[in-house]
Amino acid sequence: MKSVIVIGMNVDAGVGWLNVEHCSMLLKPPLSLNFRFSPQTSIFRARNSRNSRMAPPILSLALPSNTGRVLSIQSHTVQGYVGNKSAVFPLQLLGYDVDPINSVQFSNHTGYPTFKGQVLNGQQLWDLIEGLEGNDLLFYTHLLTGYIGSESFLNTVLQVVSKLRSTNPGLSYVCDPVMGDEGKLYVPQELVSVYREKVVPVASMLTPNQFEAELLTGFRIQSEGHGQEACRLLHAAGPSKVIITSINIDGILLLIGSHQKEKGEPPRQFKIVIPKIPAYFTGTGDLMTALLLGWSNVLPLLKSYDYCLVLLVIS
Repeated sequence: MKSVIVIGMNVDAGVGWLNVEHCSMLLKPPLSLNFRFSPQTSIFRARNSRNSRMAPPILSLALPSNTGRVLSIQSHTVQGYVGNKSAVFPLQLLGYDVDPINSVQFSNHTGYPTFKGQVLNGQQLWDLIEGLEGNDLLFYTHLLTGYIGSESFLNTVLQVVSKLRSTNPGLSYVCDPVMGDEGKLYVPQELVSVYREKVVPVASMLTPNQFEAELLTGFRIQSEGHGQEACRLLHAAGPSKVIITSINIDGILLLIGSHQKEKGEPPRQFKIVIPKIPAYFTGTGDLMTALLLGWSNVLPLLKSYDYCLVLLVIS
């Protein structure tokens, strides 16, 4: 018989105590991850709470796993799987608690002849962050960002990084700097300098494609060695983990991964040759970055890509 958690709560002197007991259940943690539950976990009333009574307990904080809590700021479509629809569910299957903020909500992705929907602006994003903060819900272990369409929104994301790290200095920021592909830019030009000068220095993991890595480094990538050098340039600018998700060298697709554990040390680097499938897919980059976040936190970085490549499809 598998086990479940039954939770009882009583309040004493402003402190809520969760008494955790194990009994039979139908579900178990996904992929046999070892979730650790404390027999008695306290939820403290926040010092800056505006409410006169204690807020309800946040079970994902009271019962933390070996994975973490992710704030994912990406696009959303009603039909199709891109952005948060590609990233949230796989991370949940890996045991993460994921809170999505939809930077846009469109009827379908923009590759169709038409689309309709709404775009979140920087102030609206900040309103959501303030709402979370007002209820002491801003503790995250990871921030994940994907496609961002405006400079003001990207600058607000930088404020979000600072705010989250003021709550948890150990926050890992995984950034997919979505700007373009195959020589074509599909975000406003001004976003390139914001990514290069402001975002890269605060990122923990960066997952550009070949074109985006060239934009961020000003370095032309025409060989495997060039890809490795681009990773080293990006390490020097900030992130300890860099994955150039696709490099096209004479029709052969490569992934270049690089991990620099300590500044000044040479990074550990590797390549993976990727079979090219003659078809068109969307959302694969969003899925790739989510899986890199998920598995690199469970396994050592250099072992995580085997799991990611199974689901990586590049047209």
